[in-house]
Amino acid sequence: MEQATQNRPLTAYDRLGGQPVVRRIVDRFYDLMEADPAYAELRAMHAPDLTPMRASLTGFLTAWLGGPRDWFEERPGLCMMSAHRGVTMTEPTARQWADAMTRAVQDAEADPELAAKMAEALAGMALNMGGVGR
Repeated sequence: MEQATQNRPLTAYDRLGGQPVVRRIVDRFYDLMEADPAYAELRAMHAPDLTPMRASLTGFLTAWLGGPRDWFEERPGLCMMSAHRGVTMTEPTARQWADAMTRAVQDAEADPELAAKMAEALAGMALNMGGVGR
């Protein structure tokens, strides 16, 4: 695990395990989406080649967790919600996304408390996009 420097406090990105763990979460998420029929509707919303999405989500999560902010610097003013503005997310697909991400985070074997908070926050974003809780 990466250590904080004297000038920078330990971030969630550091506590999680940095880039290798973020990449493991993203790969597990998209692997689940591709292989598990429970996520078929969610998978159908995506392009056949998930490589660009894997890279983008890795960059977003890295920055969102307090790691390098390249994703935000390359997309000034954009957030995950605005990036999906044109996507029709239904409650079922939002729940599929939230479930797959929760499983991916849990499978990463990261700090359990941090993983639970991360999964909860990301699931909340997805459910909000799906109109759940509005």
